[in-house]
Amino acid sequence: MNSWNPDMPPAILQIVPQLDAGGAERSTVDIAKALVARGFRALVASQGGRLERELIAAGGELMRMPVASKRPLRILVNARKIAHIIRTQNVLLVHARSRAPAWSARLAARRTGIPFVTTYHGIYNAKGALKRWYNSVMARSDAVIANSEWTARHILATYRFHPKRLTVIPRGLDLDIFDPSKVEPARIQSLRDWWAAPPGVRVILLPGRLTRWKGQLVFVRALARLKREGKLPEDVRAVIAGASQGRSRYLKEVIDAIAENALGDVVLVSDHIADMPAAYLAADIVVCASTDPEAFGRVPPEAAAMERPVIATDHGGALETVLSGESGLLVRPKSATALAEALAELLARSPAELAAMGQRGRAHIEAKYTVERMCAATLELYRELIERQLTK
Repeated sequence: MNSWNPDMPPAILQIVPQLDAGGAERSTVDIAKALVARGFRALVASQGGRLERELIAAGGELMRMPVASKRPLRILVNARKIAHIIRTQNVLLVHARSRAPAWSARLAARRTGIPFVTTYHGIYNAKGALKRWYNSVMARSDAVIANSEWTARHILATYRFHPKRLTVIPRGLDLDIFDPSKVEPARIQSLRDWWAAPPGVRVILLPGRLTRWKGQLVFVRALARLKREGKLPEDVRAVIAGASQGRSRYLKEVIDAIAENALGDVVLVSDHIADMPAAYLAADIVVCASTDPEAFGRVPPEAAAMERPVIATDHGGALETVLSGESGLLVRPKSATALAEALAELLARSPAELAAMGQRGRAHIEAKYTVERMCAATLELYRELIERQLTK
């Protein structure tokens, strides 16, 4: 066991490639804040990113490292650096949130004799044996955290071996941020002005990175189908919001599809939105049309927390965060027809009915998907692993 120094504050080291706006990064900052509140030093090895300042404000400490690299030599070099951090900073446990850094973290944890934890934040597809072996590091830890029941089933179905310990800890939302009562009307109006959605216009919002598997083209085709069938009301504005991340070819494909279906006066393609709580409130219906399963998926629970009805595809984490028929609707993946039917159904409902769906969604998130629940469960797992290791 790594020698614990009682004269130094105990530390937990999390490792994540970047600190941008994804679910893994957000969870890293949330756990860092919870660790500091419990008297731990919260160390994060990462290349950094947009959430750096928030990490520091929460009391965390950034150890800047090129941990995103998949090159074998870099993985070995990073393992040595991580082992040095463990030995010199009184680290009692290391938690990796992505594959390349997980290989480095696993080596370092074995060298220093401390517990090693991984979190499955995504679904790591593999077409061959080598890629499957590379992915398997996420299941080769002392404890694997799955961010949904669906993810846990996926892990068990993917590998011939079973993890030593598999625990489901869903991603948690900060309901102080995702709270409809705390969003000023001016924030909502600013977005509706940007979207050219005056009073009386209903907004359907599809947020997410502009990449094919997020289903923007399916969404456009669904709207085109409604228009052809005369079921698209004139008071509807559809907003596709998300950063293109250099995928200009796909962005052009989406824009061309809008033009080809004569939807230019209906569909707006917007850039990344920083103020997502206000964006959800500026919309009437929120859509998540991902064609591939999302291990957890942030959009459905965030929209539900903001009391908005959600249409999502019926796979991945949405199966748990969306109560189909109660807080939203689940539709067949990749089907413009199924999505069009769901859109028509919600557009036909009264504001009171949609509000009731939103309220049921908020109650569901409050009961199961808060950041407090996530942090408490994660820190309890840390405690059990550390205590077990210290008593060996």
